Amino acid sequence: GKGEYSVNLGRKNKDRNFIGVDLKGNRIYIGAKTALAEKLDNVAFLRTQIGQITQYFAQSEVAEIWIVFSDPFLKKPKNRLTHPRFLHLYQQILKPGATIHLKTDSKELYEFTLETIEEQGCTILENIADIYENGTAKGDLAIQTFYEKMHLAEGRTIRYLSFRLPEKEIIIPAKKSKEYQQSPAVGRGFALVLSRKY
Repeated sequence: GKGEYSVNLGRKNKDRNFIGVDLKGNRIYIGAKTALAEKLDNVAFLRTQIGQITQYFAQSEVAEIWIVFSDPFLKKPKNRLTHPRFLHLYQQILKPGATIHLKTDSKELYEFTLETIEEQGCTILENIADIYENGTAKGDLAIQTFYEKMHLAEGRTIRYLSFRLPEKEIIIPAKKSKEYQQSPAVGRGFALVLSRKY
């Protein structure tokens, strides 16, 4: 996206690195410009497709993944960033026990992710069907992106899930697995948290 999560997490946690990922350079530019202006040397941006993420990070290099208001791909579930083909990629770069966060206004993506988590044997850490139900969101969930503000103004519900991948390898559905592996994904709102500060 526009880098709000990467920048704000970087402001709050100077001892960790945060890398925003997006295919569209004009989005990344806004976050990168802010990080440079504020001299946030722990915030960076990577312009690439998520399907190529294993080319940039080593095994166990990433401590957390934030998927924030990504495209729900209502007609193409295989492109959703919580589809097993992407969970399989994340499993290759996440350290054991790492957390994946999903923040979305899409009921379809939220429910799809819950089903995928169950099918793949993931562990749910937190499941909030409406983060604003009892007033304001707390902690890292209080960070609002451009898209979140827009969705809230339209009266949409903001949902949140955090979960851990299983120790066993994520299974990509056999049917069309070749298509799943070859189809690139683009989508706003993806941030990686590295295991250590470099």
